[in-house]
Amino acid sequence: MRASFLHPKRYAVSIRWEREQERLRQELESSTADPVTNKKPCITYTIEDFHRYFCCCARRVGSFFFLLERRDGSPIITAGPCWPFCTFVTVPLIVVLSTLVMVFIVFNRKSGMPWWFALIYCPIFFFVLIALFLVSCRDPGLMERVTEEDAAEQGWFWNEQVGSYRPAGAMYCREGKALIMDFDHVCPWTGTAIGRNNMLPFRMFVFSVNVLCYLSIGLVIWQVLFKVL
Repeated sequence: MRASFLHPKRYAVSIRWEREQERLRQELESSTADPVTNKKPCITYTIEDFHRYFCCCARRVGSFFFLLERRDGSPIITAGPCWPFCTFVTVPLIVVLSTLVMVFIVFNRKSGMPWWFALIYCPIFFFVLIALFLVSCRDPGLMERVTEEDAAEQGWFWNEQVGSYRPAGAMYCREGKALIMDFDHVCPWTGTAIGRNNMLPFRMFVFSVNVLCYLSIGLVIWQVLFKVL
């Protein structure tokens, strides 16, 4: 009763994944009852290791992780199926390279850069990080499971993979193992699927990160020419 109160929403996720999770749960219960028979390695050297050890306290819905959710079970902060790539590749690339540009060019008095240029570069840098957070940690548009036949009368289509009716704009995400409204694609750089709820911040991120990238390259070229000439 308590679990249903905390998580009343049942999302349209892969039926095969649900069966696999149930099988693993039963194996875990049996291995706990008899620890001697549990010979599975603690580390599998797959992405599941990241999910198991870094998202162990989060509720898993398909390949999405609800890090923070409301009492009705709807997510506030999520992690997508490719969150390790975003965390350990995208964020370090942006932060480290931009920091180097700021330290050696923007805030370096010997570089010849006017002080007011920091008022342009720094806001762009922080805007990129905020946009990335809004994309990566936002529910892309996960749909609840709909099994009522009335949905078919409204023009919805049956999806065998998730055992649910879906509207015309919703598509099944193989990486996320879930049904997503207006699903577009999975972006490994942002670590999540792109759908109705995070399409706008995704476009903002793509635009701003390109501005930051070209601006940083331009500053490096300018600094090289400034030193040479």
